[in-house]
Amino acid sequence: MLQLTPQSRIFLAVEPIDFRAGIDRLAAFCRERLAQNPLEGAVYVFRNRRSTALKVLFYDGQGFWLCTKRLSQGRFQWWPRTQTTAWRLSARELPILLWNGHPQAAHMAEDWRQVA
Repeated sequence: MLQLTPQSRIFLAVEPIDFRAGIDRLAAFCRERLAQNPLEGAVYVFRNRRSTALKVLFYDGQGFWLCTKRLSQGRFQWWPRTQTTAWRLSARELPILLWNGHPQAAHMAEDWRQVA
């Protein structure tokens, strides 16, 4: 079962992928392009070229989960534009992205702050 905690590591692959790719090809993409080991429990999010669908890859210790979300109308409005191959996302930003929101525009409080 996919359980997100504040400590969850979530990476977005900035460049779009071919959505014919399955688990093995996405895991290889994580190793080769993102320089990450997909067996270490991080969550990886990929999008297609048209920005109409997302794939989420996750290893839970027994096997891989591969989830797909395809919008029935429109496109995902936000995706990072950066020179790096991966973008770090917090656990509370992922549901915002999956609901086609803009995680950076949500203006949420920080995950942790020192209490005086």
